[in-house]
Amino acid sequence: MPLHHLTPRDQQLFLRYGRGPAVPVPDPLIHHAFERHAAAAPHSVAAEHQGATITYGELDRYADALAARLVREGVRPGDHVGLFVRRSIPMLVGLLGILKAGAAYVPQDIGLAPPSQLAHVIRTARTRVILTLADHAPRVPLPPGHTLIALDAEPLPRTPGPRPALTPDDGCYVLFTSGTTGRPNGVKVTHRNVANILLTAPGDLGIRPGDRVPQLLNIAFDMAAWEILGCLSHGGTLVVRGKDITATARTADVIVATPTVLSGIDPAACPRVRTVAVAGEPCPRPLADSWAQRAAFYNCCGPTETTIVNTMRRHDPTAPLLTIGRPTPNNTVYVLDADLRPLPIGETGEMWAGGDCVSAGYLADDRLNAERYAPDPFLGPGHRMFRTRDLGRWTADGELEHLGRTDDQVKVRGFRVELDSVSSVLESVEGCARAVTLKRDDRSLVSFVCPADVDPDAARRAVAEALPYYCVPTKVLPLAVLPETDRGKIDKQALLRLAEQRTAVAR
Repeated sequence: MPLHHLTPRDQQLFLRYGRGPAVPVPDPLIHHAFERHAAAAPHSVAAEHQGATITYGELDRYADALAARLVREGVRPGDHVGLFVRRSIPMLVGLLGILKAGAAYVPQDIGLAPPSQLAHVIRTARTRVILTLADHAPRVPLPPGHTLIALDAEPLPRTPGPRPALTPDDGCYVLFTSGTTGRPNGVKVTHRNVANILLTAPGDLGIRPGDRVPQLLNIAFDMAAWEILGCLSHGGTLVVRGKDITATARTADVIVATPTVLSGIDPAACPRVRTVAVAGEPCPRPLADSWAQRAAFYNCCGPTETTIVNTMRRHDPTAPLLTIGRPTPNNTVYVLDADLRPLPIGETGEMWAGGDCVSAGYLADDRLNAERYAPDPFLGPGHRMFRTRDLGRWTADGELEHLGRTDDQVKVRGFRVELDSVSSVLESVEGCARAVTLKRDDRSLVSFVCPADVDPDAARRAVAEALPYYCVPTKVLPLAVLPETDRGKIDKQALLRLAEQRTAVAR
């Protein structure tokens, strides 16, 4: 094992801290966990949406019937089926029906994704069959020879068809990354990947039969799979939101969200909530503290390619640090240098992920696969690890500190600056709930703070007192709310445009 350059103590800690517990997974195929609950409690409510409900038994029967239809259309294990929908109960029938047919679902929000993106998804994922909703069918750019099925318009057969033989390494879903840095990339995620995080603690979030879990997030975002499959695989009731996120969250027992989405929900208005999990972007300490005082609050980390999240930590508001914790079961995390050598405990490097979380790779992109996936020398033959491009370091007691993205390390006036470090200082300013820092040009940074009554001068002084001069933003712009992308994250491009507009007005 390539650890000989470390001291004996660091070798020992590298192995102890970097490996999650080895835990058996009860259902290797995630939809089998749903089916167990449907058989045990068929009359329990599986989901509700704007006054309509569906029981576990009904959802199971509808999904079985859809699976039979898909098999008749020629869908086989290894295939990809488009799920171009909006939040709804038919969306759930489509998702489960695809899994029961042995295929992987390819989700897109038909109301938000532009036709060019849908065409790219269809072409890249080779989705010969696409499921949608009747009202949105005209928006699907259907190529010749492809089949479009409206989930809410066509009658389904009454009897289920034969069950395809599947393995844990067959596909569960294909998610397309947001594409903010170029063309969206399709990530192949297997049943083994998904069952490992959703059916073991703490990724199961303690969801029990009857618990209410809101479905808040975009279906094309991997955290939506945590909401949907995490709920339905444990017998909970999925509360599919309408336009009012807060109204949906008020009756929840367990919430999964990005920090940006969660920041719009008042903890005091959600008395039932006992568990909250956030991921997708760095969580501000004030947000974590406010929820952790009322519920079990998990700060989590992991890109789409490592299956929703691969590290979790229940936050203690009295703790000195807000960390992302340790590897989840059957997973590993390595902090490595540029030559892929393990770093001593406490040194900052790039986090690589190993174990059962590592997805099957990108669709039709050998170059990117070679760049981001590599043989895992620590777990040995047959294992791969994934380059997260997240910076981190181990604390002395074995917690991972997330220190931003490698692409969030920018150069300003020739000095290297970690943008998240600047934002963290701003979030310590009295009254500041959220901060984002961006590079404007080679000589300046701009920061945005929320809410609008944060004193920008006091905020700049706080950075100047805590960090070197080249880290001090040229401007701090207070905003009532920070703009969001359709995946519930901060919209950085919109913020840069806003900064330019404010500068132009000032001139």
